[in-house]
Amino acid sequence: MTQSAWPALEGIAYGGDYNPEQWPREVWDEDVTLMREAGVNLVSVGIFSWALLEPKEGLYDFAWMDELLDLLHAHGIAVDLGTPSVSPPAWFFHAYPDARVVAKDGTVMGFGSRGMASHASPEYRAAIERLATELATRYADHPAVVMWHVHNEYGVPVGEDFSPRAVASWQSWLQRRYSTLDALNGAWGTAFWGQHYDDWEHVVAPAAMPSVANPAMKLDWARFTDEQLRECFRIERDAIRAHATQPITTNLMAHQSWNTDLWKWAEEMDIVSDDHYLWAPDEDSHIGLSLAADLTRSVGRGRPWILMEHSTSAVNWQGRNVAKRPGEMRRNALTHLGRGADAIMFFQWRASRSGAEKFHSAMVPHAGPGSRVFREVTQLGAHLKDLAELRGSTVKADVAVLYDWDSLWAQDLEWRPSDDLQFRERMRAYYERLWRDNVTIDFAHPEHDLSGYKLVVAPASYLLTASAGENLTHFVANGGTLLVSCFAGVVDEHDAVHEGGFGAPLRDALGLTVEEYLPLRAGRSMTVTYGEQSLPADVWAEDMTLAGAEVRGTFVDGPGSGMPAITRHSHGEGHGWYIGTRLGADALAAVMADVYADADIDLPGTPAGVEVVTRHGEASDYVIAVNHGETHADLPIHGTDLITGARVDGSLELQAGDVAVVRTSHAREGGGR
Repeated sequence: MTQSAWPALEGIAYGGDYNPEQWPREVWDEDVTLMREAGVNLVSVGIFSWALLEPKEGLYDFAWMDELLDLLHAHGIAVDLGTPSVSPPAWFFHAYPDARVVAKDGTVMGFGSRGMASHASPEYRAAIERLATELATRYADHPAVVMWHVHNEYGVPVGEDFSPRAVASWQSWLQRRYSTLDALNGAWGTAFWGQHYDDWEHVVAPAAMPSVANPAMKLDWARFTDEQLRECFRIERDAIRAHATQPITTNLMAHQSWNTDLWKWAEEMDIVSDDHYLWAPDEDSHIGLSLAADLTRSVGRGRPWILMEHSTSAVNWQGRNVAKRPGEMRRNALTHLGRGADAIMFFQWRASRSGAEKFHSAMVPHAGPGSRVFREVTQLGAHLKDLAELRGSTVKADVAVLYDWDSLWAQDLEWRPSDDLQFRERMRAYYERLWRDNVTIDFAHPEHDLSGYKLVVAPASYLLTASAGENLTHFVANGGTLLVSCFAGVVDEHDAVHEGGFGAPLRDALGLTVEEYLPLRAGRSMTVTYGEQSLPADVWAEDMTLAGAEVRGTFVDGPGSGMPAITRHSHGEGHGWYIGTRLGADALAAVMADVYADADIDLPGTPAGVEVVTRHGEASDYVIAVNHGETHADLPIHGTDLITGARVDGSLELQAGDVAVVRTSHAREGGGR
């Protein structure tokens, strides 16, 4: 069988998770009527329904699902059919108590939540394969089913498992990875602290320990955990694929979940999907949204993707669940669309009256269809219908930002020089600078082919393999511009410091070596001179020895007083920039202006707070402009606004909080890439 690359739908997919099992049967009829009113054409069902689909082991009840799918199909609503493996029923844990997850401290996780099964449990793996097979056999040819949705948010809330079965799987995984104990001992540096292993059964998992666990072990444990989760996905995917041809996905959480390597996950899926929720403490959470959207598109290698979940308003699981204000939901949704999503979905359709998520917003909130939220949901559905022609168009970028989960896992382990220098914080700071400059970016792995980019930015490349260093050096030698942030190229794939010292893989590209790291005490700051400007810096300084690089910025004070802070090096046909301290997004502006000049990147001069992205189609381009600011903005664009239908002749006036989607010709791209 061959599978489709995209669900059999017209236009942009619109809808959300639908959990009708929470409601009386008469509510279903109201729901489908309201869905048609709102423009919904796709819903996800069955994700938490294992206990209803298999009320007793081996006894299946599909009558209610049959009725539901028939009802949805009769009203023109397609189905993303979920497998409910995220929430095994009570009978499963009663029958198989060894399938429960064990926490790092030895606590056995009980029933009554979600995601509580051990992914190493053979009984769990057999049960999810049987249920996926039953679902696929029954519904592969149902006309409502246009795609399949395996599990839900792998690794959330449970990724790590320290049960005896997980530890046995860990030992087997290590045997496959290293073949011999000598190889494992060498990779982990077990000569340190007398940790040598002479039997595979003696290899422990990094559970609770008196002091810090071996960092190479913890890095491999993160890789193992990721692979365990992906094995379970493959079990269900393959069971479905044996009977069904529709595309198969699972909902990832780009930049919001730490224990899944999305580069590897995307290779296993027909379509990449993402769940994204605003982080309330972040007053510029729309920038974090754009980061997640770009990352999702990038791991899918630029293909259109599915926003499987976001919220109409507040979520329920943060310390302070801030509600979205009028118009914010539309800005969020169309930002995802602008950055490559061809499906805009929510959690969930109707707000739950009971359970842990009853305060989570929904397309139909507790206030009902007469509410502002539902009016905005209906308005968004109408907009997406008008924007159907964007489907299949793509986003192009001249700039790549390096993102590597191995480096994330390694950098954020214990006993680094400073707890204040974290992967996600550095990623956000550099991304925010690029966002504020309205530079469209792709994310890339350090070992990817980077030849199509003018500029590569490495905000957090603590772990950098020798081959990745060669790749980046080759990129610079062939005319590219590389910008590297501090604490880069420090360790190899085993978290061992590179031979040759800190930054050794990038020495030729950057023209320097780092002799020592000089972290600051908590709350301390310093100043860096850059040309005529003084830039505030904090957390980190470095003692560099230059080997061809020129000094562009100098520490004025702090532990690195008088030493180089920012350098530029000519290597081959290109340039390597290095920033040996922590600069915030505002301070980065001055440096980035010169980096852009080296890379021959012209900034569009977009007003502050306005986000502009272009999707490129076969016949036309589409400029998506979102005004997050508090004043109106004028943008130099020619074309037709697909939302209002108005002609735009060189000046688009975008009111505060508004969104426009303008069809332009290829010859007259306006307002950004």
